[in-house]
Amino acid sequence: MAHRFIVEADGGSRGNPGPAGYGAVVLDAATGEALAEAAEYIGTATNNVAEYRGLIAGLEAAKAIDPDAEIAVRMDSKLVVEQMSGRWKIKHPDMRPLAARAQTLFPPGRVTYEWIPRERNKHADRLANEAMDAGKRGVPWEPGAVAPEPAAAAGAAAAAGQPKAAPVGWAAPADLGAPTTFVLLRHGETALTPQKRFSGSGGSDPELSPAGRRQADAVAAALAARGTIQAVVTSPLRRCRETAATVAARLGLEVRVEEGLRETDFGAWEGLTFAEVRERHPADLDAWLASTKAAPTGGGESFAAVARRVSGARDRLLEQYAGRTVLLVSHVTPVKTLVRLALGAPPESLFRMELSAASLSAVAYYADGNASLRLLNDTGHLR
Repeated sequence: MAHRFIVEADGGSRGNPGPAGYGAVVLDAATGEALAEAAEYIGTATNNVAEYRGLIAGLEAAKAIDPDAEIAVRMDSKLVVEQMSGRWKIKHPDMRPLAARAQTLFPPGRVTYEWIPRERNKHADRLANEAMDAGKRGVPWEPGAVAPEPAAAAGAAAAAGQPKAAPVGWAAPADLGAPTTFVLLRHGETALTPQKRFSGSGGSDPELSPAGRRQADAVAAALAARGTIQAVVTSPLRRCRETAATVAARLGLEVRVEEGLRETDFGAWEGLTFAEVRERHPADLDAWLASTKAAPTGGGESFAAVARRVSGARDRLLEQYAGRTVLLVSHVTPVKTLVRLALGAPPESLFRMELSAASLSAVAYYADGNASLRLLNDTGHLR
């Protein structure tokens, strides 16, 4: 499946024409995560030239990551957006070769253009100003930490169809209709759970332990008492299917399997404790803890890759179960990822959540794209 990227680009000139520079950022459309930045001081030029140069740099950065990607370009330049969309003619001789260069980077139909107001293009604007400031000092622009401004990350999420942060302190308006609610259940314990061993989708696929089966019974009773669940969807892994089957039998519902809800593939770390991974693969573990783009040793899955998979599953389920309350039986990483995306929290927040076996969390999604976290790591039914 081709990646979907958002390219935000900008350019500026202090004098028009005057000292000019551009900035661009490539965002993962599913998560809003910044994947690459580009900026450069280009000497004396006009605003329009700088904006086109920013567009080209952003597309080139996206192509370097994945030449088969689908791109959504977002700029606050009405001129560039309308010209590249084919609605306005390109009359100025300085613009034509730049537009032609931009058009050659991806095949027709793989790039769309959207105008956004300047306040939603702060990341690229900041990079362009950094480049112009560097040029004024006579030094090249150097990238800092690749992280979007909060407004840019929210804009990326909205452009990707990702739920935006819910209004603070108030529920969504009544005229939005009933939300789609995902009740998120982490599976019951396996023999590996109390030992805190890595147990993902690439390991032994363990069954529930006796304790895990008791936990599944307890959560089934609690959900039956609430009487709100209308469908049950589970990860394909055995521990989740067993947990889901117990709950569904109590509720009189069938179980549907969703591949996107499976746990991370932890590669060579499967079955090991954290201490054992630290001893055997210290450098890889440090990289994994430092970045959600790093994958476990031996071909495992990065958390960034899991986020793309989980967000795709979320979107499919939201479309299929609109307005209903659905139990999703999954694992630590997918549940944390759904919570993180609902909150618009940064990727590193995955390391700052606790999620117990057989715990319940819940997220409500509204028709306007807002999401509201209703519950996190509830284990009251296990006492």
